[in-house]
Amino acid sequence: MEIPIHQTKWYQNVWAALIFFTRLPFWRLYEPPKESFRAVVEFWPLAGWLTGGMMAAALYFGSWVMPYALAVAAAILLRLLLTGALHEDGLADFVDGFGGGTDRQRILEIMKDSHIGTYGVLTLIVYEGLLFICLYHLPPPVAALTILAADPFSKMLAGQIVQMMPYARTEQEAKNRTVYRRIDLRAGVLLAFQGLLPVIPFYFLVGSAIPGIHWVLFVPCLTMYFLYLKIWHQLRGYTGDCCGAMFLLVELSVYLTVAIAYHLQ
Repeated sequence: MEIPIHQTKWYQNVWAALIFFTRLPFWRLYEPPKESFRAVVEFWPLAGWLTGGMMAAALYFGSWVMPYALAVAAAILLRLLLTGALHEDGLADFVDGFGGGTDRQRILEIMKDSHIGTYGVLTLIVYEGLLFICLYHLPPPVAALTILAADPFSKMLAGQIVQMMPYARTEQEAKNRTVYRRIDLRAGVLLAFQGLLPVIPFYFLVGSAIPGIHWVLFVPCLTMYFLYLKIWHQLRGYTGDCCGAMFLLVELSVYLTVAIAYHLQ
């Protein structure tokens, strides 16, 4: 029997988010109701605590036993394995659709196509390259703290798109047959808490050492806003690929800002 979304428990929605946004076998421990998957965006930053924490640990502790460049590469690879490249797939589809589509319908068709195009391949190469360069040019403690803050914070910002516009397709046309529910006040406060809490130690431990670190919050917000305008102008709605692409691009803007600020100090 189906459970109405408003009657699902918070812990069921948390489990759904961990199952949906990672490839770790949480489903072996507990299987939440199908309706909980409509609320996964509300706990997306919490999943970021896990993926960001494991990525940061791999980079920081890996730098103790291997060349730093290899530790950075291992950290990036670990997150790809943890998420199953879910967000990278969204970024590739997003760029292929907006790069090759001439109207709304054509953009949506290209984004739903499982084949990756030239735009998508080039974007992933550039994205992963920039991510590696940014992390490599930061000291291991700074890079690790930045990852811990950037992952959930960027997922919090990207999750706002669910509230700002409707879904661009019907539920039957969705890749996972699920349309995320609108975020109410309680869920919005909880989402903000998940995304902003890891930023506090970042500012206390890194902010005093890097001038201009306050731009870390402004630049990703600006990035999110311009992506929102682009999506709204051409689609009048979001898709799961838009969410994944927005997360990665907003997160990359954090790493770029921190790397540039560190270089200019």
